[in-house]
Amino acid sequence: MIAATVHQSRLFFIALQFFTRIPIPGWVGYEPAWLQHASRYYPLVGLVVAAVTGSVYFLSALILPSAIAVLLSTIAGIYLTGAFHEDGFADVCDGFGGGYTRQRVLEIMKDSRVGAYGAIGIGLLLLLKCAILAHLQFQAVIAALFIAHPLSRLFSAVLIWRMEYARDEGKAKPLAQSMTAPEITIAAMTTLLPLAAIALGGWIPWPAILTGIAAGALATAWLARYFQRRIGGFTGDCLGAVQQLSEVGIYLGILAFIYSSTPH
Repeated sequence: MIAATVHQSRLFFIALQFFTRIPIPGWVGYEPAWLQHASRYYPLVGLVVAAVTGSVYFLSALILPSAIAVLLSTIAGIYLTGAFHEDGFADVCDGFGGGYTRQRVLEIMKDSRVGAYGAIGIGLLLLLKCAILAHLQFQAVIAALFIAHPLSRLFSAVLIWRMEYARDEGKAKPLAQSMTAPEITIAAMTTLLPLAAIALGGWIPWPAILTGIAAGALATAWLARYFQRRIGGFTGDCLGAVQQLSEVGIYLGILAFIYSSTPH
């Protein structure tokens, strides 16, 4: 029992190290096989990111306008994750925007340089993300962060579970080998606790939460189908793109419901 708990803790810390800049304890160690099974804790890493970004927003909003607090929170999230997912989204914009064949798309995404498609795409995405959150009420912003960060990472994990990795090699390949049904179940269960707490606490109405989930799932389904058609699977950059676009989709769905149900 103790050995199993220690092993699961190792998997979480490996996921935390892979997806963020947060240092992990020295006793964790590392074996390549562990990274393959660490994706089950991808949404749990999202909860950590939500805790940091939510705290930055909470403290900033006490003394600054909401729009500035949202921007500072977004900056904190980007710094915490090393722009890992944002870089993936930008690479996807460049690759699929400038490549016309499967091979060319993969080549462009592997290039470390950011082109016009990537710069414009990530700039507009971050602008949209901040604009959406700035239009939510104080407690709804914090709640939205705790919904979107773990859930968008779960949506990314679904690609690992259901699709094939499109490259013969790559940084994300050890993580993206496969996921079993129990592993995706663990990942999904991680998202239920914050969802239930937020709904029961009345921070965001259930219909708004469901609208956000539906919007994020729709973005994921569209991207998954697009990736499959263009390159026959996914890459690490594709996972980042799904996380980013589904996160914004969740925010957009929440705001759309709240805005449409509020008298103007």
